Amino acid sequence: MAISRREFIKKGLKAAGAATAALGGVGFASNLFAGGAADMGGAQVAGTPRGPVRYIDLERSGELERRERALWAMYDPCRLCPRLCGANRAAGRPGICSAAGSFRVASAGPDFGNELPIRGIRGSGGVFLSNCNLLCVFCQNWQIAHRGDGRQTSHAELAGILVDLQRRGCHNVSFITPTHLVPHLVSSLRIAIANGLHVPLCYNTSGYDSLEVMRLLDGVVDIYQPDFKYQDSAIAARFSQGAPDYVLHAAAAIKEMHRQVGGQLQVAGGIAYRGMVVRHLVMPENLGGADRFVRWVASELGTDTHVNIMGQYRPMFRANDYPPLDRRITQAEFNQAIRWAREAGLVNLIN
Repeated sequence: MAISRREFIKKGLKAAGAATAALGGVGFASNLFAGGAADMGGAQVAGTPRGPVRYIDLERSGELERRERALWAMYDPCRLCPRLCGANRAAGRPGICSAAGSFRVASAGPDFGNELPIRGIRGSGGVFLSNCNLLCVFCQNWQIAHRGDGRQTSHAELAGILVDLQRRGCHNVSFITPTHLVPHLVSSLRIAIANGLHVPLCYNTSGYDSLEVMRLLDGVVDIYQPDFKYQDSAIAARFSQGAPDYVLHAAAAIKEMHRQVGGQLQVAGGIAYRGMVVRHLVMPENLGGADRFVRWVASELGTDTHVNIMGQYRPMFRANDYPPLDRRITQAEFNQAIRWAREAGLVNLIN
């Protein structure tokens, strides 16, 4: 059975010799917030491609500023995600995600829990953002996503974190759970570009994203890492804060990501610089619909799409109140999901 993402990150950080410190008691924060990150070899690392990232061209042309304005226009009333809750977040009123006018970062540092071509030997520069718009009852990081643990951060500070992650040698920078904070992230990105950011940008999401927002991120994001958690609307509604439209919106968002960057990770020197990997977490009794998920990928995206069938489910947060989510998956359940993927013709399974 695959180890949990959290356990993998711990082991990877130890193996890489990265110094980490707790930030507010959650996550795996580096000392970036203290302004004294250790040098891990400079901005350019052997095996890390430095080909042109598209967000720099967008900034130079003025297009990124236009996109930024369009995203902020969706902030009040808030329609950044499919929930369309209409919260006046600019006035400090929180949406369903519990995020209001400001934003929090739970942790930042080299992340070794990503797929191998993304994490490489130096790690992905992971920025774990507080709060979430999906709010699953089995959330593996519920302290961050539901409780909102983290440190209030400014655009300038986040920009500094991104540049420092690059300086430390991370192969890319990655926004983790970004959906509800996209305008803040683009504003921070523009400052980081002015300060020399040039590594690929990853967007690591639950999949519950707005198609309109995804279109505005065309050329901004280099690598997409969406989950496709469910294939059944009733199950999505029960386990993710009443989101019966999850399947519809996740499918549309992932197809848009595929249109932008393709279905495969493009790699140079063993490190991904563009593309997409679609993730699916195997759940007890196949509640996520792994069999339907792999068939959807094969028919809608292509059998050569990079897919990560994840086996690290474990009961967390309120999962004990929702049997059969109150147990880990079995090896047989995971093996069955892999067989379904093979039977669907998927040829690029990755972990």
